[in-house]
Amino acid sequence: MLRRALIRAALAPAAIRGVLDGAARRAGLAAGLSGALAAPAIAQAPTQAPTQPPVQTAPSGTAAPEDGLVEKKVFETQGFRTRGGATIPTVRLGYQTMGQLNAAGDNAVLICHFFSANSHAFGRYAAGEAPGYWDAIIGPGKAIDTGRFFVVSSDTLVNINPRDARTTTTGPATVNPQTGRPWGMEFPVIAMRDFVEAQKLLLDSLGVKRLALVAGPSNGALNTIEWACAYPEMIERAMPVIGAGEFDAWMIGWLDVWESPIRLDPNWRGGDYYGVGREAPLRGLAEALKIVSLHARDRGWARQFGRRPAEGQDPARRIGDRFAVEKWLEDTATARARTADANSFLYMVRANQLFLNEYPSSEAALANSKARWLVAASLGDRVFPIEYNHELVAMLRRAGRPVEFVELRGDLGHLEGVAGMAQAAGPIGRFLAG
Repeated sequence: MLRRALIRAALAPAAIRGVLDGAARRAGLAAGLSGALAAPAIAQAPTQAPTQPPVQTAPSGTAAPEDGLVEKKVFETQGFRTRGGATIPTVRLGYQTMGQLNAAGDNAVLICHFFSANSHAFGRYAAGEAPGYWDAIIGPGKAIDTGRFFVVSSDTLVNINPRDARTTTTGPATVNPQTGRPWGMEFPVIAMRDFVEAQKLLLDSLGVKRLALVAGPSNGALNTIEWACAYPEMIERAMPVIGAGEFDAWMIGWLDVWESPIRLDPNWRGGDYYGVGREAPLRGLAEALKIVSLHARDRGWARQFGRRPAEGQDPARRIGDRFAVEKWLEDTATARARTADANSFLYMVRANQLFLNEYPSSEAALANSKARWLVAASLGDRVFPIEYNHELVAMLRRAGRPVEFVELRGDLGHLEGVAGMAQAAGPIGRFLAG
């Protein structure tokens, strides 16, 4: 039952319903970092931003309900100043919480999401729906115990899912109040540090004074590290999962590969595709998501497909016919592209490329940290190979920081840090108990 819950969690933000067996777990996770398996098609809004939930002024936290249901809330702030010096008139971020903030405001945990996810890291939005992607380790009595901690998870700026009704973000698909049209590529460049600053405003509004833990996988790992370097006095523990301490030229180049199909799609039009009568660059976005989908997996995941052709096709006779793995990646990425936004994908890529960009080096940034660290990495990771995590651990030790290392094993590659976190529950629990 636990493994099935993990499958559904890894497919955030959209829900995958039904009971999945062990084989379907490996097939289903191909949505992973690129999103959900069979997300419903949503029509492109040509000139207006998607309808967002109203701003809610909820109390700082409530105890977890017995049924594990959580509520999506919205934080809004005015006149957000980016680290690059631009001003965004209004910023809105979706978030969810579980647990109760104590009087001192120092038992909070912040969860930062992976590249294509949103704030749905734990709990369910409705009975029968899939749980959040880290539900295996967050909740009452779990490794990150919401009976002890007040856990917050938020959407980021420039989240790639602005057309998902359960994502609230501000980015290039948002209407610029000065023009009445979506910002497009005129939206200010956003760095990873901007994610931190927006989240800091959210936490301030909730009364959080100190974070007992900041954690997250992949993009969320970078977000975690940026937090520990930017606000060292505020962070007691940091847990980057399937991440890296440095975003070097090799990784910058890989993310350029991720985004290149979008820029080559003629419908992209330099990012100006929101107008009436214009088509979104769905083909380019789908190809980008296909690259991410395969890059985020290891060879073990692909064994389920073998070399068999797609149903009813024969690649040995017709050049246009596909192998099963090709067809699966194509169908998954095409469905996922309908709920995402191409410009937001580009902005999310740039935010990752600008990780720790305000410091002379990663070593200098990490020297600021005062936190205790738990670094978790996947042995078969192809996105952030495990040596990146070994380098992070070495840098932290040279900085004199206490650090523990956990190796995740399985056939899912990078995605072990999303769907395979149950194997790290023990080390996480001990890390938080200390």
